[in-house]
Amino acid sequence: MRRVEVLGTPVDLVDLEQTLNWIESKISHPEPHCAQIITTNPEAVVRAQSEPALKQALQECELITADGVGIVWAVRLLTGHRLTDRVPGSEILPAAFARFGPRLRVYFLGAAPGVALRAAQNAKARWGIQICGVQDGFFTDEEAVVEAIRQAQPDLLVVGMGERQDTFIHRNKARLGARVAIGVGGMIDVLAGEVKRAPAWAQRLKIEWLVRIALDRRRWGRFPRLLHFVRLVLGEKLWPQSVGSRGRGE
Repeated sequence: MRRVEVLGTPVDLVDLEQTLNWIESKISHPEPHCAQIITTNPEAVVRAQSEPALKQALQECELITADGVGIVWAVRLLTGHRLTDRVPGSEILPAAFARFGPRLRVYFLGAAPGVALRAAQNAKARWGIQICGVQDGFFTDEEAVVEAIRQAQPDLLVVGMGERQDTFIHRNKARLGARVAIGVGGMIDVLAGEVKRAPAWAQRLKIEWLVRIALDRRRWGRFPRLLHFVRLVLGEKLWPQSVGSRGRGE
């Protein structure tokens, strides 16, 4: 598996099938600590420039997929490598549930009270997965949540806590007891039926992110980060830095 860097943050050159194979290998042959997946996007790359905890989480993550089309573009522009497609959490999660079915023990963590439970019930009804725990994202005792997950010993920990999810997993992965943990953003809300994905045509054109921003006023404040990402990538292309975007393991 080849890894490159975009603006100092890593990206693995994997497609969906390779990601599922990687998950299966970690479930079948677990490591001493939880293996983390981050589905990175332009916002995360921008945030990592000023958030040390997120940057460390990205640099020490076991698998980082390209969630956004902006990452696919930046990888090609800055490293010369071509990703066949983005691999967002919205595709990884249902594909993993479909592939593993009743073999998979899943813990759902995140979203508003009651939402994670509905998401878990819907996922179990559709794919037959085993539910070994559910917890909403509005908790105050992190130690108690970590201990509950450790006791449950899930194959897959699904975390939907927005900008907190990846640093939460990284901070606790030595104690979580899960074999694999993945941050999935709003996918728990989607599985619960609280939020619908963008129309199929937007998914095919790879502008799902743009449709979400246009339709949800709460997301409008995130648009400046996307513009800043473009400026950073173009600046790195024109004036590469000593720690700029480069391939690793070549």
